Amino acid sequence: MYICAVANQKGGVGKTTTVHNLGMVLGQKKKVLLIDLDAQGNLTDACGFVQSDLHGSAYDVLGGSKVLEEAILSLDAGIDLLPATRDLAVAELAFASKLGRENLLKKILKDVGYDFVIIDCPPSLGLLTVNALTAADSVLIPVQAEYYALAGLDLIQETMQGVVENLNPDLHTLGILLTFFDGRKSLNRDVANGLRERWGNLVFKTAIRDNVALAEAPSNGQSIFDYRSQSYGAKDYAALAREFMLRAKKQ
Repeated sequence: MYICAVANQKGGVGKTTTVHNLGMVLGQKKKVLLIDLDAQGNLTDACGFVQSDLHGSAYDVLGGSKVLEEAILSLDAGIDLLPATRDLAVAELAFASKLGRENLLKKILKDVGYDFVIIDCPPSLGLLTVNALTAADSVLIPVQAEYYALAGLDLIQETMQGVVENLNPDLHTLGILLTFFDGRKSLNRDVANGLRERWGNLVFKTAIRDNVALAEAPSNGQSIFDYRSQSYGAKDYAALAREFMLRAKKQ
């Protein structure tokens, strides 16, 4: 089993879109669990579920009131989702006194029968993200092609280093993914060049191009492959999945 946390403390960089569409591709050949750890529940919504569909959530499982099998929803053959509810907004307080609170997710995922677990982290570096990093083999960091992305990477790397030193010595960065990329814009090209100069091969060769269909698909409760399979977004996420698999095999 390979566990990847998709994380960035900055919101709106494409974390949820990446988890959803990457998971859909991997799930064509492998058994995949997607985990929504964001109280906004965007991944849950994007997968086409409403609150009345849920019979448990990540909050319930982390808190111990339900086991994983009671809460997961099936998206497709081989693809399951652990959904989120707004209860996760109070997780920091609710789990603060729990013994081993940074290891809650790691214990839940021990010995589950999936080939890949992909975690959609909240836009913060708090307890839920630390839980994801503690449970994960690697971190995929989506970065919007804009100037402030460069500064934000240092902060998540610091958090990762703290997790490596204290909780999960095997954690590593799988890659940095450029999102909302438009090669016609000089700023986007400059950011891409700056990332590659600083981080080298850690930057995925695949960049996710700015694509209207990627923004429209979640409102229809569909992945980009179901919504518009011939779009740039579908082609880019299919390419990312191939690169993801190659990198994961090398770890």
